[in-house]
Amino acid sequence: MSLRKFCLNNRLRMTAVALVASLTLGSLTAFSQDSARLAADAPDEYVVQVGDTLWDIAATFLKDPWYWPEIWYVNPQVENPHLIYPGDVLGLVYVEGAQRITNVRGSSYRLSPEARVTPLTEAITSVSYESISAFLSRGVVIERDEIDALPYLVATKGDHLIAAAGNTVYVRGTGAQPGERFNVVHIGDKLVDPDDNNLIGYQGIEIGEGTIRRSGDPATMALTGSKREAVQGDRLIPTSVEIPLNFFPKAPSSDINGQLIAVVGGVTQIGQYQVVVMNRGSNHGLAVGDVLSVWQKGEVVRDRVEGGSVRLPDEQAGTVMVFKVYDRIGYGLVMDATQALHTLDYVRNPT
Repeated sequence: MSLRKFCLNNRLRMTAVALVASLTLGSLTAFSQDSARLAADAPDEYVVQVGDTLWDIAATFLKDPWYWPEIWYVNPQVENPHLIYPGDVLGLVYVEGAQRITNVRGSSYRLSPEARVTPLTEAITSVSYESISAFLSRGVVIERDEIDALPYLVATKGDHLIAAAGNTVYVRGTGAQPGERFNVVHIGDKLVDPDDNNLIGYQGIEIGEGTIRRSGDPATMALTGSKREAVQGDRLIPTSVEIPLNFFPKAPSSDINGQLIAVVGGVTQIGQYQVVVMNRGSNHGLAVGDVLSVWQKGEVVRDRVEGGSVRLPDEQAGTVMVFKVYDRIGYGLVMDATQALHTLDYVRNPT
């Protein structure tokens, strides 16, 4: 799915706030708190560049980017005030005596009449589409209750036991029309919640992709690409997965204490801009845009002075922003990592 379609399908709706000029004691307190959140080298103004993300801009102004919703001021006089475009000038202003960030001058994308027709296609997103493109086309985690609802490969044309790019296969469980595309995945290892040892889902191993040629039950699909052989029982996942890219990074509204349970791509050491899976989802209060700190448990070392052993303190090792949430699992993008992250590292509310 193109970035244009993602932006068009995922508009943010925020309530505009009124600008009040008076200073009060409470406002001065808010000013002090907000100033503490500003980065030491925060600019008075910043011109939004092509390729910027909201996370990049928030990090330019703030020590902790997840405070952006608390300091962003929506100008009610600007069309689509919650959207930011390349060329917009963002500046630090006073609102109710507190320092806020607002759009002080709109770009040509926002102002030119011809650009008003499709302005959302140029709006910056919270994270880059390229950063999570692996999530759309590679192996994913399939929830336990989701598997039975997925279409599956029932046979290969020509009585072949396996299929690869160039082969025609027959699939059941889909009402897809000719031209619709699917990723083919093999159901891999079980994923167990480390908290209670309950089954959460399964690793989805990337097989390839195909295009529906004829609808029906079974439907006919041509495999247009493959990385390994497809076999009976492999599942189909639509190539177009709806992911909102226009959202504000924020701290979770409830306490989150979970763990990393998988990484898309199957590597064991996790770094910046890799997609991870957590054993927390909407059932636990996790939401799109939530930012979590990643912590690594301190090692147990031998105390050579007093004898015995001692556990070292837990250490913060990175930051993850959630971009897709299901009932019991959430997908996040690693925004920064001070050291290699690993599955079973802990995720908690940022401090």
